[in-house]
Formats: sequence, structure tokens, C-alpha cells
Amino acid sequence: MRPLQNIFYLALKELRSLFSDPVLMVLIVFMFTVTIFSSAEIDTDVHNAPVAVVDSDRSALSYRLRDAIRLPRFQPPREVGLEEVNRDMDKGEYIFALDIPADFEKDVLMGRSPDIQLAVDATAMSQAGLGAGYLMQIFHQETALFLQQPAAEKLLPVEPVVRTYFNPNGEGYFYGPPMELGNMVLVLSLILVGAAVIREREHGTIEHLLVMPVSATEIMLAKVTANSLVVLIAAMLSMWFVVHKAIGVPINGSLALYAFGVCIYLFSLSALAIMLATIAPSMAQFGLLMIPLYMVMLLFSGVASPRNNMPIAAQWISEYWPSTQFIQFAQSVLFRDADFNIVWPQLLSMALIGTLCLGLALLRFRKMLEQQG
Repeated sequence: MRPLQNIFYLALKELRSLFSDPVLMVLIVFMFTVTIFSSAEIDTDVHNAPVAVVDSDRSALSYRLRDAIRLPRFQPPREVGLEEVNRDMDKGEYIFALDIPADFEKDVLMGRSPDIQLAVDATAMSQAGLGAGYLMQIFHQETALFLQQPAAEKLLPVEPVVRTYFNPNGEGYFYGPPMELGNMVLVLSLILVGAAVIREREHGTIEHLLVMPVSATEIMLAKVTANSLVVLIAAMLSMWFVVHKAIGVPINGSLALYAFGVCIYLFSLSALAIMLATIAPSMAQFGLLMIPLYMVMLLFSGVASPRNNMPIAAQWISEYWPSTQFIQFAQSVLFRDADFNIVWPQLLSMALIGTLCLGLALLRFRKMLEQQG
């Protein structure tokens, strides 16, 4: 029982040190509240896109097409002259510019298939692609209704039936906050555990630990346990009160299973943070090591873009990184209600990676203590 008692009391010392640092406490609260709320505002769908219309026909059909372009996807179209549209597009005032030619309605009624020009500012990438598709769908439907004909898709011999699972309304904010919370777990675990090791060295208190009857393993496990516990409690409170209650993201899976996965994830990240802290002699140098590592782990994890879009080599290299495995685990549990039988490979991978990092961190930590002694 002596090693467990040593770890317990050392962990209490770590908690007191953490709670006495107001900067770190404010950082924890900020990252699990304000940052999560801000991620819910990021939506790649089309909202309030500005549209310009050059109406050279001024017919019932042209006005019908213009009236069909409305909120919430598009702003009410603004009519401009032909000589103004290029200038305004160059200024970035419009994403879409619709040019309806003269005699458009007449040609449609006579079956001549006239063309409508739709200019798109593709620098707004997400809105440009989706918005052009929405506008084409509007034009087809309104033209078919004007001619009192069934829409084009009704004439096809096969009618597809689409069933959307897990997010039937296609709400963009369902995905962002839970994934951003995982990002905050990643960055905070690296910062807190790394700062706990470097703070001992910078404040000169590591010499006090060296004269105490405790081992390097007990010191390291106490730092991992204390800081991981704080991050775990903050993450689960944020998941329930901020993500679920305040933002309104539905949680389809088990929170207990998710919390268990977060524990294993924190174990692997904390071991990695200690290993980095034993390499960096100061907090500034630790930040220089941590920031690029965090960015690479974030980009390759699949949270920002699907991993299927990445090169095969990138997928192979980052397949068993802790962040990659955790994002797969979190998406399966929170969005698709996966149980333990489905996500155990991700949990096992994170545990094995954490054990490997812990062994390497222990070797580095003992070497650092020997140098201090």
C-alpha cells in the first residue's frame, strides 16, 4: 500500500499546485466553455449568401426564379446592371451572379432550351459548391412548375430513396462541439502535464522530491493521475452542460463508455507530455515542441477533414496515433451509439500506445532526476 499512498499524497500536491495557478484555471474554464461555443457557430452550409441578378427578360418566369431565391440560404437577390456585375464580383460583394437573357420565357415556352449564366465566386469554396447546386435545383423546380410539368427527377425510371442516419436534419453544429471538446482534451493534457514537470524544475522543488522516499514511477504517475483527473472532470461537465444542454447537441451513445475512452486517451497523452517535458529544459521550449506536435496530430486525426481524403502514406503513418484512434472512438460512441464490442480496437490501441509512451517517459524521467541529483 505504500506506493499507492505516495501516489495519492503526491497527486494531492499536484492538485493544490494546479488550483493555486489562476492562469491555468482560467485557461481550463475558457477552453471548455467559450471555445466549445465558438465551434458551434462554424457551419459550412450555405447561409445568407449574397446573389446578384441581371434580368434582361423581366418576364413572369424570370420574376418567379428571382422570388424563389430566398432566406435562409440566400439573401434576397439584388438586381444590378450588366456593366456593374463584373465590378461588384471583383470586389467580393456577391458570391453568385445570375444573368437571365432577353426572351428567356419566350424561348422556354417554345421549347428552345435557353441558357442561364450563373457566375460563382469560388474563393468562398464551401458556399460556392453547395450554393450552385441549390440554385440549379431551384431553377429546375420553378421552371417545371411554370410549365406545369413534373420535375425532372419525377421523369426518371428509378426514384432514389435517401435515408439519413444519426443527423437527419443535416445540422452542422452537431459535429463541431463534440469534436472540439476532444481537441481541448488533447491540448490541455499536453499543457497541464508538461507544465507540472517543468514547474518542478523551474521552481527548484524537484530537489525536495529527490530526498523523499518516493520513486520516479510514483512521481510520474501522480502527475499523470492528478492532471488527467482535472481534464476528465472538466471534459465530462462540458460535454453534458455545454455541448448537450446549452448548445443542444444530442448524445446518442453512452456517456460512461465515452468517459472510459477519455481516461485511456488522457493516459496516452499524459505519458507523451511527460516525455516531451523531459526533453525541453524550459516551458518556452516545451511550447515549441508541443505546438507543432498538436497541429500535426489534429490535422491527421480526421477531425478537420475525412481521413479517406488524405494520401495513403499519411493514413498509414497516422493510423495508430492516439488522436486518430480517439476521434474514431468518439464519433462511433457519440454519433452512432456504438457499444464496447465495436470500439474496443480503438481503446486497445490507445492503451498500448499509452503504455509504450509511459515506458519511454519513465526512462527519460529517471534520467532527468539523476541529472538533477
